[in-house]
Amino acid sequence: MAVSKQQKVEILDELVAKFKEAKSIGFATTTTMTVGEFAGLRTNLREVNATYTIAKKTLMRKALKIALDIDFDLSNLEGQIGAVCSNNDAVAGLAKVNDLVKSSKWEKVNWAASVFEWNLKDLEETKIIAWLPSRETLLSRLVGSMMSPLSGMARFFDAASKEIETQWKEKVGQLEGKKDENNDKED
Repeated sequence: MAVSKQQKVEILDELVAKFKEAKSIGFATTTTMTVGEFAGLRTNLREVNATYTIAKKTLMRKALKIALDIDFDLSNLEGQIGAVCSNNDAVAGLAKVNDLVKSSKWEKVNWAASVFEWNLKDLEETKIIAWLPSRETLLSRLVGSMMSPLSGMARFFDAASKEIETQWKEKVGQLEGKKDENNDKED
């Protein structure tokens, strides 16, 4: 179906707006994806405030040039090109699509390139970025590592209170220490 000049202008304006708003943009080649697969992908991307847009390669190239002043020739890539625009977390949208890339044995989706931190990245760099954990995952790991010492201390106090109860004592100071036979032999 032919796209009118007015429709091309509207699509270009929409792409420029999305590219300017995005913290990262991933370009993926797609072949023979069904409507249901696209719908599932777009639903997953909405969870992390990201979008997946398919447009003509020339329109994407122009939008990228207008929005970010990056000249990237998409014409040599095979298949349709989709742009993954991550708006909140620069990695989250790429990671969602990467889950599909990893799970697709039929190779319907493959990375082509990306724009990360306002620089064009090649295929290998894009794959590395897409494998990174999201900001949310990194924050939860940080909180977990910060809570580890507190959890250890809580386990220690819990064990100490049980030890007090098993020895029928009222205070920690009343507990009898266990002799270390190794220390006695060294003295």
